[in-house]
Amino acid sequence: MTQSENHQITKSQIHSIGVVGAGQMGHGIAQVMLRAGHRVLLLDVSRDYVEAGVKKIAKGLARDVEKMRMTAEEREQALARLKATTAVADLAEADFIIEAVTEKFDVKAGVFRSLAPHCRPETIFASNTSSISITRLAAATDRSDRFIGLHFFNPVPVMKLVEVVPGLQTSPETVDKSIALATSAGKIPVRVNDFPGFVSNRVLMPMINEAVFCLMEGVADAQGIDSVMKLGMNHPMGPLELADLIGLDVCLDILKVLYEGLREPKYRPCPLLDKMVAAGWLGRKTGRGFYEYHDK
Repeated sequence: MTQSENHQITKSQIHSIGVVGAGQMGHGIAQVMLRAGHRVLLLDVSRDYVEAGVKKIAKGLARDVEKMRMTAEEREQALARLKATTAVADLAEADFIIEAVTEKFDVKAGVFRSLAPHCRPETIFASNTSSISITRLAAATDRSDRFIGLHFFNPVPVMKLVEVVPGLQTSPETVDKSIALATSAGKIPVRVNDFPGFVSNRVLMPMINEAVFCLMEGVADAQGIDSVMKLGMNHPMGPLELADLIGLDVCLDILKVLYEGLREPKYRPCPLLDKMVAAGWLGRKTGRGFYEYHDK
């Protein structure tokens, strides 16, 4: 199927996108869907969370105007297509729902179970999980053939990649529509198979974990470790800086999924990472991780 055919599928069949979770990933996904011309229903558990997400979307779209990616009029039209809510029932009109909540199976499965009674049978459910089995999540829903993984990357408005991850039960039509949706949002979809961590985090997280081991064992300080990887390996960001951006709690959750799913010692989370998460030092979002941030 060509890119233009994919785009036609999206425009003719997917009009309204539900996004569950207004945090870093959720509001980013909502922003790119609005920018692509879709109507977006943004759901979170509290009005404060939803309003914070809306403010960030408005700020992101203003930046798009500054960068001449859209006009001021298009920005206002995009914001008019956004509906923020705390009521699950409001997502009944969505054609496609993307979940972007915390990286824990029980929480994600609970989201989809709460959505099912309100959504039409043909509505596609997608998870933005970065590591959890799509097959297992799909089995917890009432539509395993219309369930898929769509793993966006942070920051969503900037990063082009989307990992498209079918589960064992996912239908070819669901895959086609998901690829079409990602393409319509200006992303480059790459289909990968349903293994713990998929491709991205199966490669990335062991590197981050080893960097934390290097820090714990005194091989170098955080700045030294990151400098080696930036200057010697041409990485735009060092592994510890990147961990702070992702969130140390998220990194720990992903490593646990890898370790439990693959049963290999190389995925065992570093004790220092576990300790920092227990202390609440989660990176940029809390103001302290491997570095300190005064503008959190």
